[in-house]
Amino acid sequence: MKIRNTGRDEESIGLQMTAMIDIVFLLLVFFVMTFKIIAPEGDFNIKMPAQAAQGIPDDRAMPPIKIRITAGENGRIAGMKFADVPVANFEDLRTKVREIVGDAPGPGTLESTEIEFDCDYNLRYEYVIQAMTAVSGHVRDGQIIKLVEKIKFTPPRKQL
Repeated sequence: MKIRNTGRDEESIGLQMTAMIDIVFLLLVFFVMTFKIIAPEGDFNIKMPAQAAQGIPDDRAMPPIKIRITAGENGRIAGMKFADVPVANFEDLRTKVREIVGDAPGPGTLESTEIEFDCDYNLRYEYVIQAMTAVSGHVRDGQIIKLVEKIKFTPPRKQL
């Protein structure tokens, strides 16, 4: 049996890399152009009790506004106080925050205002989230109006 020589050397057979590189760059450009960055949902600037920063406090900063939420039976809300003033519901809480912060962001409002939650140990988590939602902002005419971004918590109080 005779093997024919076609005139090609084994060295001349190779992959066509140009076409593969073109396709890779086209895919890269496609994914870069179609990538959409969305704002993370529920992104709060929260300081937990163990992470509280130590150091000299800023003289210009307002002291944190204290919100006390007490729990009754089964972890339900028994009462809320905004700076030692009783508040009936979360809408009233939002109104009190809007009175202090205002709707128009500017220096000395959104960045410097801080809220400190003091919650009972057995308070249900859903009420804490509703309170955080009430103080962090609201939606008006399809736009998100931010109120307070700095939120921190006191260590939880255990029931006696």
